[in-house]
Amino acid sequence: MAHDDAYARLAETLKALAFAAGQPERLTEVEAVDVAALSQHTGIEQQVVSTLLNGGRAPETSVPARVRQRLDFLRAHYLRKDGKPYSQQELAAIAGVTRQTLSEWYKRGLPGLEAAERLRQFFNLTPGFFTTDEPTALNLALAPVLRELERRSDPLGPLRTQAMYRLARRAPSMPDGALEGLLYWAERITRPHDEASGTV
Repeated sequence: MAHDDAYARLAETLKALAFAAGQPERLTEVEAVDVAALSQHTGIEQQVVSTLLNGGRAPETSVPARVRQRLDFLRAHYLRKDGKPYSQQELAAIAGVTRQTLSEWYKRGLPGLEAAERLRQFFNLTPGFFTTDEPTALNLALAPVLRELERRSDPLGPLRTQAMYRLARRAPSMPDGALEGLLYWAERITRPHDEASGTV
C-alpha cells in the first residue's frame, strides 16, 4: 500500500510537471528534466529514472537489495578527484568502519545509521539516499524542478500572495498619490523586460 502511495504521489508530480512544461509528449524531452542529474541525485540508474518519468514502475527491490544497489551506484558514479572509483577500504574509512563491516553491509544490506550518515555527508547525498524507494526518491528530486518550471511558466506567481490581495482590495480607498504610485510599480513589474529596460 505504501509503495502504491509513493507511485500515486509521483504521478501527481509528473502531471504537474507536464502541465508546467506545456504538456510535452515525454517528460524526458523537457530541458529542465535532466535524467542524468536526477540519477546522480537519487542513486537510481538512468534507465529506471526514464521509466519512472514516463509513467512506468521500477523493478521491485527489498531494502537490503536497494542499499547494495546504492552502494554500487556510489562507487560507480561518485569518483575520486583522479577519476577513479573509491575502493571498499576508502569507503569504509569515510564511513568510520572496517572493511569487514562494509562487506557485511553488502551481505545484509543494512548499514549502521551513523556510518551511513558519514557517507551521506561526505558525498553530499540526499537524506535517505541508501534506503528510500525509487518513486519517493525521484519525487523528492523533482520538487525543485517543478518549482522552477512553475516559476518560468508564471513569473508573476510570487506576487500572488495574501499581502498582494489585501493591497488590491485597499486600492479603491487609497489616496490618489498612493494609488498612482501603486499603479506605477505594478506597470513596471508587469512590463516586458526589453520594454522596461528601454531596449527594442
